[in-house]
Amino acid sequence: MTSEPTSRFPVGAAAAVADLEDDPHPLLARLRAAEPVSWLPALGGWLVTSRDLAQRVMRDAAAFTVDDPRFSTARVVGPSMLSLDGPVHNRHRDPFARPFRPARTRERFTAFVEAEVARLVGGLAPAGRAELRGELAGPLAVAVVAEALGLEGVDAATIRSWYGAFVEAVSAITAGGDAPARADEAYALLRAAVEKAITADAPGSLLAEAAADGAGLTTAEVAANAAILMFGGIDTTEGMIANTVLHLLGHPGQLRLVLDDPGLLPAAIEESLRLEPSASVVDRYATRDTDLGGVTVRAGDLVRVSIAGANRDPAVFPDPDRFDVRRANAGEHLAFAHGPHFCFGAHLARLEARTAVAALLELPGLRLDPSRTAGAHGLVFRKPPHLHVLWDR
Repeated sequence: MTSEPTSRFPVGAAAAVADLEDDPHPLLARLRAAEPVSWLPALGGWLVTSRDLAQRVMRDAAAFTVDDPRFSTARVVGPSMLSLDGPVHNRHRDPFARPFRPARTRERFTAFVEAEVARLVGGLAPAGRAELRGELAGPLAVAVVAEALGLEGVDAATIRSWYGAFVEAVSAITAGGDAPARADEAYALLRAAVEKAITADAPGSLLAEAAADGAGLTTAEVAANAAILMFGGIDTTEGMIANTVLHLLGHPGQLRLVLDDPGLLPAAIEESLRLEPSASVVDRYATRDTDLGGVTVRAGDLVRVSIAGANRDPAVFPDPDRFDVRRANAGEHLAFAHGPHFCFGAHLARLEARTAVAALLELPGLRLDPSRTAGAHGLVFRKPPHLHVLWDR
């Protein structure tokens, strides 16, 4: 535990977990301006909010590691590519990352994503209203992960329930609590399904391919990484789609720019990722005493990187709280992390978001339901709990 006195960090000392769950951006702005590396007793660790220092922490795995028994995801599913560093990290990551290179992603998933979006949006269109997170963003993300993993005989609803249990557990641990028992139950079921998929060795099965790779991953290791793909492939992609729609519909002038020039849609998605990354924080642990932004971080200290804070750093993004689909450098956001743990599913997530949002924008008069409030919420995974929209039938 750090020996730094909390009196050095008055903004951080006064911060509560609730401040970071609802609308964290005012607090993050104060921290970034006064205490870019701040000790937050509420989190039991440091919070880094400036972009340059966030990049430094995520890039330097030797000084700031994920390989620590306190790492939340590892406490839920065991060691995986997300909670290991160095050669063992590469051993876990590479068999899963190779199939998600850009060309292979486009070749394997474009037709599937387009068909799934057409099915989902086509089913919603006659109603003139929908709750998009539950009826489009979530089901699409789950379907794509189910397709990618090739879990034979496991339906999308089951996969969604498993990942929901994992997200609940990680969020509880991050907030200082304990993981609910249902997370262990869900993981046991996932591992059994992974064993079945490996044995079946169906053509194109990502799990069977990873198990057969020369890296020599065990069944338990394949299962742990399958759970990690659920985090990256479901929760953050669902949030990415929901947040993009919320930002566009909440800013009619920016929406009009995209409707008039659909070529701006990819830029709008990047700007949404910058403004409200669906995964808002990542955790590291100091391996040695280190100076970080003029602060002495002690070996063993938790160092939490605020992606949300870094993405609104005015030193990089002028007028950072404004949603601007023409922002020239929106792509410099850190929503997919940075360094050795950069999200290799970014290309697939972008494909899903582009396809889904483009289809939605073809619905005439698409707008937020004025009778329902919508806003992003969450400490770790940020998205609107519900996103009700209307359109002209």
